[in-house]
Amino acid sequence: MLLYLAVCGKSIPGDGFPDPAEALLARFTRLPEWHALRRMPTMAPPAIRTDQLTRTYRLPKKRWGKSPKTDTPAEFTALDGVTLEVRPGELFGLLGPNGAGKTTLIKILTTLLAPTAGTAHVDGLDVVSQADLIRPRINMVSGGESSGYGILNVRENLWLFARIYGVPTATAYSRIDHMLGVVGLAENAGSRVSHLSTGQRQKMNFCRGFITDPRILFLDEPTLGLDVTSARAIRTFIRGWMREHTERTLLLTTHYMAEADELCDRLAIIDRGKVLACDSPANLKKQVQRYPIYELSLAPGENGWADLGKLPGVHQSLTTTTPTTVELKVVLQEEPVIGAVVQRLVTSGGHILALKKVEPTLEDVFIELVGHGLSDPAERLPPSNTPA
Repeated sequence: MLLYLAVCGKSIPGDGFPDPAEALLARFTRLPEWHALRRMPTMAPPAIRTDQLTRTYRLPKKRWGKSPKTDTPAEFTALDGVTLEVRPGELFGLLGPNGAGKTTLIKILTTLLAPTAGTAHVDGLDVVSQADLIRPRINMVSGGESSGYGILNVRENLWLFARIYGVPTATAYSRIDHMLGVVGLAENAGSRVSHLSTGQRQKMNFCRGFITDPRILFLDEPTLGLDVTSARAIRTFIRGWMREHTERTLLLTTHYMAEADELCDRLAIIDRGKVLACDSPANLKKQVQRYPIYELSLAPGENGWADLGKLPGVHQSLTTTTPTTVELKVVLQEEPVIGAVVQRLVTSGGHILALKKVEPTLEDVFIELVGHGLSDPAERLPPSNTPA
């Protein structure tokens, strides 16, 4: 009613009474709720959105010199109805085994590959009909990619990529010097790309993704092939780069669980072209741990641990004996039961050397959802002639 009067209220000319709209608005703007409404941020559209995104590949019926197999399917589905939404300013991760569809998804989002069905939007633009408008706003780094021109040195290659994006020369050189310092490649700035090691080329590729200052950045295995120190420096830089401008968005694929856990605001676990789960790393880990788990190290001997499984509130008790300790893992129905466990051990003459709570990891989540780890040899790979 207040809003209706504020918009539609009219005063009769010459009636001597104040305008009701002005009077009501004046009263409303003095309320605390008005200032709270003014401080509320507007809902920005998703930086990345896919709806039932699907990509299939036709498989050859007959390979050269080989007889066709009757049981071979005619098509391979790399993406199967993927629906995702990445918010502006978010560092979003994709986890999945080889052949899960991660790279195919990134290629579609970066306008390098057309979807078979469904839609995908980047920065509010359609990846098929508005690809030319999307490309100046994004950039991509792919791990293991052999990009660059071998006859040019590192600085010349990066300058060339920057100029293709329209970055002024002075700005380009400033960003190039900064990025080479970040990845520890400043001493190799004048070296030809053909003379670089695999790790050094990967560092140059990483620099290439940032010198254009993209609004949305896609990093596909950015630390692949890098040593521990370089990978840590890159993760530190990524966090700082995201904090500098809150409107920046980054989509990351990685095989390193710790890297995804450390960097990502939210994660999507994808396998065989389908999204199995999507949430923050903390919430995903909560989903797989139904019971609190504790690990205890005891001095060897009879310490009262044999009957712990019969203690009320203990769901399961597992024991491993070593020459120097007794390693005990107890699964509890409730967290406070650990007090009763410790009391039982102490009163039975046990000597507790160490006690710690076991927190679930992203690898636990992954195995729970996918059925195997990232390095499991049993994982199903796509046919050799289809992209991952």
